[in-house]
Amino acid sequence: MSYSQRNNHEIDYKIYGEELQFVEIELDPSETAVAESGAMMMMEDGIAMQTIFGDGSQQPQGSGLLGKLMSAGKRVLTGESLFMTAFTNVGQGKKKVSFAAPYTGKIIPMDLLELGGTVIAQKDAFLCAAKGVSIGIHFQRRLGTGIFGGEGFIMEKIEGDGYAFMHAGGYIVEKVLVPGEVLKVDTGCLVAYTPSVDFDIEFVRGVRNFIFGGEGLFFARLQGPGRVWIQSLPISRLAGKMVEYGTWKRKEEGSILGGLGNLLDGKD
Repeated sequence: MSYSQRNNHEIDYKIYGEELQFVEIELDPSETAVAESGAMMMMEDGIAMQTIFGDGSQQPQGSGLLGKLMSAGKRVLTGESLFMTAFTNVGQGKKKVSFAAPYTGKIIPMDLLELGGTVIAQKDAFLCAAKGVSIGIHFQRRLGTGIFGGEGFIMEKIEGDGYAFMHAGGYIVEKVLVPGEVLKVDTGCLVAYTPSVDFDIEFVRGVRNFIFGGEGLFFARLQGPGRVWIQSLPISRLAGKMVEYGTWKRKEEGSILGGLGNLLDGKD
C-alpha cells in the first residue's frame, strides 16, 4: 500500500539484539514517536522529549479536557500509566531515538495499515509507536473468555495506520489462520490478534489431563480468518519460576550433605 494513505507519522526503524532487544526509530524533522514512560534507551541531540497526557492520538473536536481524561483513563484500565512520552525531531536532518524491551523476549513491529487498522493485544504489550496511533481498551464480551482467557476482561486495542511496536517474552511466532482454521494455545502465550479472529476458551477434556497435565484447565481457542502472535515464554511464567527458584531451600542450609547434595541433584 502507498505511504500516502497514512494519517499517522511515518517512521523508519531497525531492531537490534536477539533476546534483549531494542528498536531504533529514525525521525525526519517534525516527526514524533510516542512510548511508554521509561522505555527510552538513548536519543540523538535535536530530539525534544515531552510528557503527554494519554497516547497523543488525535482527539475528536470539542472533546476538550473530558475527552483527554477518558482517553487516558482507558490506559489505566489496561495497566498502563496515565502519561506517555513523545519524542519529536526538532532539529535539522534525520535523528534517531531508541527504545528498549523491559525483559527478555522479542519486539514485534506491526504495520497497522497492512493489518486493517486494529490489533488486540495483551496488557503491557505496547512499547512504542508512531504519533497518531491510539492505545485504547478492548472488552472481552464473553464471560468465560474474560474470566479464564488469561488476560481478563480488558485487553489493549491498538488502532491507527502507522507502525506500533509490541514486546513479549521468549520467541514470538506469527500465525496466519485461514477461514475456519482453529489454533489452540496456552492462555498465557497469546500476545495479540487481529479483530477478525474469533477468540474463545475451551475446557481441557479428561480428568487426568487437568489434574496431572500441568497445562491448566483451559486453552485459548483461536479461529480464523486473521493473524495471531504467540509468545513462548509469558512473563508470568518466567516470574513464577524465578520465585520458585528463589524460595527453594538449598541443600547446604541445614543439610548433612551440604554442597555435595547440590552437586548430586544439579542445583548450584
